[in-house]
Amino acid sequence: MSPTPVHDPSTGDPDREVKTISVSPGESFWIHLWEDRTRGELWVPSYDSASLVLVEDDFLRTASGNALDSGRRSFEFRAVAGGTHRLVFEKRMGWKFTAEDRRVFRVWVSDGTTPG
Repeated sequence: MSPTPVHDPSTGDPDREVKTISVSPGESFWIHLWEDRTRGELWVPSYDSASLVLVEDDFLRTASGNALDSGRRSFEFRAVAGGTHRLVFEKRMGWKFTAEDRRVFRVWVSDGTTPG
């Protein structure tokens, strides 16, 4: 169940790359993103809570001998509804009005249909 990157120009979406994740109903999956809290970075997920449930949000600090606070941010979601769902992460910084970066995932939860 590794994310498959695809370019999706058909949606008219400004997203550069969409990664597809295929899971079964009730199955959990993880998204791992690099986060540098020293710079004020914070990944913020946006999703339909009727389709996906955030189970865990964890931060694993990188071991280093300096004062940096950076590491891997891990999100665990559980698919609770069949179909295709959009999961967007925006890298936010407190002093900026726009996102620094964004990652887009298409989560296909098999319910007997084909992905779409």
